[in-house]
Amino acid sequence: MKRIAVFPGSFDPFTIGHESIVCRSLDLFDEIIVAVGKNSTKGSMFSLEKRIAWIQEIFKDVPKVSVDSYEGLTVEYCRKVEAGFILRGLRTSADFNYERPIAQMNKTMLYSVESIFMMTLPELSAISSTVIRDIVRNGGDASPFVPEAVKF
Repeated sequence: MKRIAVFPGSFDPFTIGHESIVCRSLDLFDEIIVAVGKNSTKGSMFSLEKRIAWIQEIFKDVPKVSVDSYEGLTVEYCRKVEAGFILRGLRTSADFNYERPIAQMNKTMLYSVESIFMMTLPELSAISSTVIRDIVRNGGDASPFVPEAVKF
């Protein structure tokens, strides 16, 4: 059976921290689906189409990585694509405290899916999409924090 992981998020925008998690996970899985969530209650700075295009460009030469979008529960998306793993990056203990109960609820809803937490590299732990959006909104240079394909 293929080891398929879903790496879900809004990726608004996709950062070098996100890229690092995917690249460091390549040996663990046969396929990684970067799943861009459509969240109608959360306004996005960048369009869904732009976020998908950026991620496709970043991983265009990595056959194990695909990009998709989804709405609704992540576990239902996992069921649909027959993924056995949800991949999540953790920057801080606060991230773990946020992610742990979600992972436990996901496990209850779909027992066959395991949540895999990967720590970010120490030098990337301060990078967040929220901070990058603030930099961009205020005319700063966010290019050191995003992959080359991400253009504002």
